[in-house]
Amino acid sequence: MAPSKNSVAVIGTFDTKLQEFLYLRSRILEHDSSLNVILVDAGRSDVDHEAITIRQHEVQEASGFRGDLQSLPRSDLVKTMISGAAAILRRLESLGEIQAIIGLGGSCGTTVASAVMRELPVTFPKLIVSTVASSDTSSYVRETDITMMYSVVDIAGLNAVLKAVLDNAAAAIAGMAKAYAKRISLGPADANSAKKGVGITMFGVTTKGVDATRKWLERNGFEVYVFHATGAGGRAMERLLAESRLHGVLDLTTTELADELVGGVFPAGEDRLTAASKAGLPQIVSVGALDMVNFGPKDTMPQKFQERTIYEHNPSVTLVRTTKQECEELGRRISQRLKDNCIEPGLTEVWLPLRGISAISIEGQAYYDKVADEALFTSIKKGLEGTKIKVVEVDLDINDPRWSEQVARRLSELFEKKSEKATA
Repeated sequence: MAPSKNSVAVIGTFDTKLQEFLYLRSRILEHDSSLNVILVDAGRSDVDHEAITIRQHEVQEASGFRGDLQSLPRSDLVKTMISGAAAILRRLESLGEIQAIIGLGGSCGTTVASAVMRELPVTFPKLIVSTVASSDTSSYVRETDITMMYSVVDIAGLNAVLKAVLDNAAAAIAGMAKAYAKRISLGPADANSAKKGVGITMFGVTTKGVDATRKWLERNGFEVYVFHATGAGGRAMERLLAESRLHGVLDLTTTELADELVGGVFPAGEDRLTAASKAGLPQIVSVGALDMVNFGPKDTMPQKFQERTIYEHNPSVTLVRTTKQECEELGRRISQRLKDNCIEPGLTEVWLPLRGISAISIEGQAYYDKVADEALFTSIKKGLEGTKIKVVEVDLDINDPRWSEQVARRLSELFEKKSEKATA
């Protein structure tokens, strides 16, 4: 049951920024006086103030650390407070006692707030006002939906600019909390909740095929979630699969594994290609865009790749063609991860588009390399020999509409297979 009063959690280091947090609190209440504001102190020193809901010593207690907090090195202190605050806020969220969370700070405060927020479910409202929000925020956001707002000035005393920024943030989080509470109150009545959710991975060079696959699935009653295979996209899909937010996957674009192997800019980590297998969900895995490794602008590409086959996808993305040896290793990794994690191998299949694994690897295009592709296909087939994981070879390219319909139809059949097994 939803609480009678919606709440916003505010997390930060109150021993250094209490004035700014109290101002933020006042502005949230000004925008929506019906809200309850829960201040969570994750600072080094305990602060005694009537507005603080969860004191610093309570956060320490929740972390399990019973020693002298003041004696800890800064990095260990931060880890301790993250652990305690995350435990408290996970519990509050799971009980439906908070409907949004906001933090503010410099690099340390942002580290604490973002780490805690990453422990909360995707789509739960999260906002950080930060001095580092105008730089690379990928280490803070990762695969989650944290909203970052640049503070413009340092969060060190109130002035006209910071007050205006905090006022915007307060209005935003108040609105987010209200919208989230309304959405959650709908519960299963949401029409989309009855649909089976399917994750699909996509890249620019597999877009045509993925779009056709998506449309077929949508016409046949599935809700489709497309993930851009840029590292964070693959991690986000794995997370939603692990959280049971998705019911199956068409992992058509596994290019992130090439970046992981060769050192590109879009790796998704060693957990990539594991969540659906561990959950026993219907999945079809393919080899989309494994012909390429991704780098930034051409002049930023490591020197050792300058002699390779280079393709400028756009001014911000430069591609390097994977070699025969790299393709062999990629095939080995795909088959090994599937073998190591599949609890229902009969619901997993690997589909190989023999005429091209991306828009630029078909015959006549820049990355056409039959030898490298054959090495990839052979490695996968060899790696899955003797397992119940089926390998399907299709004499089409990955963007052919006939491929798209075949792979979508087969995933639908795997869903039926899983359903029949569950009711047998």
